[in-house]
Amino acid sequence: MSGKWICTLCGYIYDPKIGDPEEGVEPGTKWEDVPEDWVCPECGATKDDFEPYE
Repeated sequence: MSGKWICTLCGYIYDPKIGDPEEGVEPGTKWEDVPEDWVCPECGATKDDFEPYE
């Protein structure tokens, strides 16, 4: 398991090694530690719209 998660709406992949620094999610942040109000930087989807990426 890579620890990566994919947006089911647009295909954006959240990689914990990279995080989303522009939105305050530092590199190394595991998916479960990403804030619940975080949204996909590509399409604005919520965490509920992501699934594990194999």
